[in-house]
Amino acid sequence: MRGPYRKRRIHMPPRFGHFKPAGVPRRLLKRIELTLDEYEAIRLADYDGLEHLEASEKMNISRSTFTRLIERARHKMAEVLIDGREMVIEGGNIDFVNTLLRCVDCGEFMPGPLDPEAKRCRDCGSENIEDLAVRSFGRGRRGRGRRGRSEEIG
Repeated sequence: MRGPYRKRRIHMPPRFGHFKPAGVPRRLLKRIELTLDEYEAIRLADYDGLEHLEASEKMNISRSTFTRLIERARHKMAEVLIDGREMVIEGGNIDFVNTLLRCVDCGEFMPGPLDPEAKRCRDCGSENIEDLAVRSFGRGRRGRGRRGRSEEIG
């Protein structure tokens, strides 16, 4: 019998949540959804170069779950590259450890505290700051997103 479904710990939201082949209108593309936990698995294993056990501990999941997650993520990434699909990063049963703030005026990205009062750009001083954990993924910074899966539109 399967144990309780744990929220996957995500270091911070991605800077970019949408990718598509250049020169192809979105209406002509099929869409692949990469969940936030799959994104985090790619980041930890392929970008940071961590072993599966260490990466799984950082995400608060078992090593075997991490292995299944990274295999799904890599398959989706291959589809995007080979078939020229649109990729959207969203969804998943996750908890953000940190957030990422973006200044709407100058475009500066800033790792942010989970404190809503600390919203001033360190570059230009603007108060027009966007919390990417809230904006991009529809829920509170530490809230549950919807479970995502691959989806084709087209």
